[in-house]
Amino acid sequence: MSKQKPNPDNREDNVERLQEAVQNTIENIEASHETMSMSNEKDKAQIERKNEKREESLEAMRQEISDEARHQE
Repeated sequence: MSKQKPNPDNREDNVERLQEAVQNTIENIEASHETMSMSNEKDKAQIERKNEKREESLEAMRQEISDEARHQE
């Protein structure tokens, strides 16, 4: 049985990947607003709950971007 070495912690592109994830999440929120205009009340409520979670994710990703940027300094 051979021992595998873990991959080294490569954080070089973390900020870029996180910024892309933030942009994708914002686009999803915007698209959901368009969908809500054509949705029934039940679907609107589900979309609103999902958007609340997306907003929480955005805040966490922005915090992580800040942390990563400090780590790279």
